[in-house]
Amino acid sequence: MENQTSQSLYQALWNSADILRSKMDANDYKSYLLGMVFYKYLSDKMLFYVAETMEEETDDLNEALASYRKYYEDADSHDDLVDVVKDEMSYAIEPDLTFTALVNQINEGRFQLESLAQGFRNIEQDDELFENLFEDIDLYSKKLGQTPQKQNQTIASVMKELAVLDVAGHAGDMLGDAYEYLIGQFATDSGKKAGEFYTPQPVAKLMTQIALTGREEVQGFTLYDATMGSGSLLLNAKRYSKSPNTISYFGQELNTSTYNLARMNMILHGVPIENQYLHNADTLDEDWPTQEPTNFDGVLMNPPYSAK
Repeated sequence: MENQTSQSLYQALWNSADILRSKMDANDYKSYLLGMVFYKYLSDKMLFYVAETMEEETDDLNEALASYRKYYEDADSHDDLVDVVKDEMSYAIEPDLTFTALVNQINEGRFQLESLAQGFRNIEQDDELFENLFEDIDLYSKKLGQTPQKQNQTIASVMKELAVLDVAGHAGDMLGDAYEYLIGQFATDSGKKAGEFYTPQPVAKLMTQIALTGREEVQGFTLYDATMGSGSLLLNAKRYSKSPNTISYFGQELNTSTYNLARMNMILHGVPIENQYLHNADTLDEDWPTQEPTNFDGVLMNPPYSAK
């Protein structure tokens, strides 16, 4: 599978939103779309990792799935394989619940929505890192269709659109940047209605450059956003630091759906788990993180001007 350019990736992602756009407003469908992109990312990354580990490296997802299934279903290798995958990834998806397998089931006319729901639940239970990560995605919502069959068809259509995305093969932060693009597009449609405001990327980049000026070489830079939203403002620091993998990100977000997007956003941008200190909490209430440092190297935020 050839790597897509940023623009074609953006376009493919945006096209997949068209299926949901006629059924609900942007603030609702962004959780579905971004959640499924994230699930595909986790699934693809795991399949390619297994193929590489077993010295059967390939850039074809169906070949990677066949390789994974072979070792997963072999009683002699099953336990060791799952242990290795969980140790590396913090999760392991059953072969039949991988995004690739589910799309194959869609193409064969035997896909059931419950399989995707089970995949979400399994990942959430594999590690506290993923706890409640997909909780906002109601696959049985009437907004997707009035009957279970129509709900099934809607999700299947979105998954088929997303199937063409080469989400695991991109260099650097391309997928993370595409995620940012989508979040920005959604913010334009739904920001004011949701009471949330997205900091435009040019502004975010300028703020981050100011915060890091003269400190690009600092190891272990600590950055805090008291109203982090989807984490976009914080993540710009990776562009301007000479030691991006040592940055520690501290953030709070009151809206649970947006908080979950920030968690996904961090993972998609390759931020090490141990460098993420994010909280689903209210900065303006008693939720200030008193157990954490307050002498941050940098503080960036777009304050909640709409707060009463």
